[in-house]
Amino acid sequence: MVTAELVKQLREKTGAGMMDCKKVLTETDGDMEKAMELLRERGISKAAKKSGRVAAEGLVAAYVSSDKKVGAIVEVNAETDFVAKNDEFVEFVNDVAKIVAIQNPTDVENLLTLSYKESGKTVKEVLTDKIATIGENMTIRRFARFASEGLVESYIHGAGKIAVLVDFAKGDSELAKDVCMQIAAARPEYLNREAVPSETVEKEMEILKVQAMNEGKPAEIAEKMVQGRIGKFYSEICLLDQEFVKDPNIKVGNLIQSKGAEITKFVRFEKGEGIEKKEENFAEEVMKQLQ
Repeated sequence: MVTAELVKQLREKTGAGMMDCKKVLTETDGDMEKAMELLRERGISKAAKKSGRVAAEGLVAAYVSSDKKVGAIVEVNAETDFVAKNDEFVEFVNDVAKIVAIQNPTDVENLLTLSYKESGKTVKEVLTDKIATIGENMTIRRFARFASEGLVESYIHGAGKIAVLVDFAKGDSELAKDVCMQIAAARPEYLNREAVPSETVEKEMEILKVQAMNEGKPAEIAEKMVQGRIGKFYSEICLLDQEFVKDPNIKVGNLIQSKGAEITKFVRFEKGEGIEKKEENFAEEVMKQLQ
């Protein structure tokens, strides 16, 4: 009988996941040594040892259905940029994006339990195999998925460095692609002014007021200056207020309106953003390997 304590012990010995430990213990009738051997044979123990390494490189990828009604983007991280050029890794990331679009997981944990193509394995099992064969820690970090009554469009920039997904209630694919490129280049945080949290606006207005008063302006004049300068703040963080990168004489919002289009939402992923990379001392790393 496989007990929770046995699973715990195997997990502590190998660093493998709880479900993997339970599975091999069941297959070996609770024999700890055989279970450990089975984990090693499957590369799971080896993969677990790599799980502590920081994975801040990798790729972002996108998938949009042929009818443009469903789309997804995903970020899968690895330890080095070299792996991001590995054909096997690239194929895996593209497959995961397609799985997200078609199977609609609720979160990353759910995604890991889904079927991986016709392999008979889950996404997690295939990921574990990749870690063992490629030799680096890899993680599926995040994904976004849109299902639209209008159209979904995507854009990948810099060979998998930036991914953008947009949902247009009305409009055509050419315009949507232009807007995707805008989002990739200009990095808006919000769709429009209404989407910006009030506390964010208030904080910015307070900063602008202090700046004006530091310039020697009296409080009442500073207030008026804030009203004039807040527009620049919106033009930096709101997509519809930004100058269109292809023609700075027109705002993105005006461009979309002139085409009779309507964008409802967007998401932008940049590979590795927000991940704190571990700085390694090369000499120390070599000494560790020698020891």
